[in-house]
Amino acid sequence: MLAPAYVDDLCTTGLRAGLTRVGVASAEPFDDVRAVLEERKAAGLHGGMQFTYRNPVRSTDPSRAMPGARSIVVGALAYPARLQPRPRPSRRPVGRVARYATDDHYARLRVGLGAIADRLRADGWQARVLADDNALVDRAVAHRAGLGWYGKSANVLLPGVGSLVVLGGVLTDAALPGPGEPMADGCGSCRRCLDHCPTGAIVAPGVVDARRCLAWLVQAEGDIPEDLRGALGDRIYGCDDCQEVCPPNRRALLAGEGVPDGEAVDLLELLSLDDDELMRRHGRWYVPRRDPRYVRRNALVALGNTGDPAEPAVVEAISSYAHGDDPMLRRHATWAARRLGLEVEARA
Repeated sequence: MLAPAYVDDLCTTGLRAGLTRVGVASAEPFDDVRAVLEERKAAGLHGGMQFTYRNPVRSTDPSRAMPGARSIVVGALAYPARLQPRPRPSRRPVGRVARYATDDHYARLRVGLGAIADRLRADGWQARVLADDNALVDRAVAHRAGLGWYGKSANVLLPGVGSLVVLGGVLTDAALPGPGEPMADGCGSCRRCLDHCPTGAIVAPGVVDARRCLAWLVQAEGDIPEDLRGALGDRIYGCDDCQEVCPPNRRALLAGEGVPDGEAVDLLELLSLDDDELMRRHGRWYVPRRDPRYVRRNALVALGNTGDPAEPAVVEAISSYAHGDDPMLRRHATWAARRLGLEVEARA
């Protein structure tokens, strides 16, 4: 086992490279997490989501990603956010993008993790960076490293930072001392995230039913369930609700003055873009099969929830898709028309 001072040096390297918090966890398999993932997947709570659910045996055993791994240096990067979005200057209908998706925060995270990996390699150790990857259950690793506790929202909350972070790790064959015991629960009796979820997707503390989670539904293939389309409101990518009502996050958001807001996208303009331009602007989002029709699907639902039926451009956009070639988009455009009380007859 290497000296704690070496761990301190690695952590300092990551912090200097832009990371918000750094810790160390052992690379032993996460057997308890694997059992939970398999149980929830069998119950259908994954809702078709593949991330970490695709192969729980692999994603909970770090040695599958790097044979001989003994430790994981874990990094957390807080992304900037503001409690209240700035007023939107345009009167045209706009779609809301969750704060975590307004920039490529993982690129900055990888820079910080890469600096740690470079230091390990320079000292003769193997190192592999994993971030936003099915090969690692990043929340479980951050919890084991003592960076935070599991909130009732199923997010990991870091003291003084909350859950407004992206997480990743560096696998290494160096034997590094970890924190010992995971961090104790810090939520207490608070249940705001459960009570304020728009669809009741947090079915128990720490348990999310992805079939009702708006953040997942805008990424899933196929039609958005009709009974949940109204709850999407103006969202076209992600949902911040459970994070925005969380007290630790609200404190972090209030302290975030002078940093960027969530993104607002002009819905009519988005629906007018060709495939290449749409993906050039929004391709950093997770889009099923990299197919831009799913972004249009989300925009049509948002337009049905927020558009002005007296606005000719809104009627024209919905009518165009209701008579288009794509059956999925026709169905969503027809729903949007009904939602706005428009007389639009879809093509059979």
